[in-house]
Amino acid sequence: MDIMGVLAEDSKQLTLIYSSESSVGKQTLAYANAADKKLLSIDISKTRVTGTQWAEVASKLGVKIGDLVDQDHPNFVKNFGDKGAILGSEDWIKILQNQPEVLRGCIVINGKESLVITNPSDLVKHLDVEGEDIED
Repeated sequence: MDIMGVLAEDSKQLTLIYSSESSVGKQTLAYANAADKKLLSIDISKTRVTGTQWAEVASKLGVKIGDLVDQDHPNFVKNFGDKGAILGSEDWIKILQNQPEVLRGCIVINGKESLVITNPSDLVKHLDVEGEDIED
């Protein structure tokens, strides 16, 4: 799947990059499906995201590629230890491609705004900023 065009800043489309192997991913997808926007969901457990695409995602978020990896995830710790791995961009990309479950939360691209969601209900709060206000 070519997601380069996906990352275009379309205010009518919500793009969700997630792993269906994580409970946060599954729950965030459910919230995204309920949103009043066209949804493009990219399950990185089933769809390979290229290194260039990961670099573009990180750039949109204003972070390094390694920041997209949950270094506390048991699978990451098992393979790389828990002492804060020092890896290059290519290594981080390979980790995301081969162990999609270690993605830190879900990535949401909504128009010009991009963010990482680690709590599924945060997506609702984010979408409400643009839509009608909901009392807390």
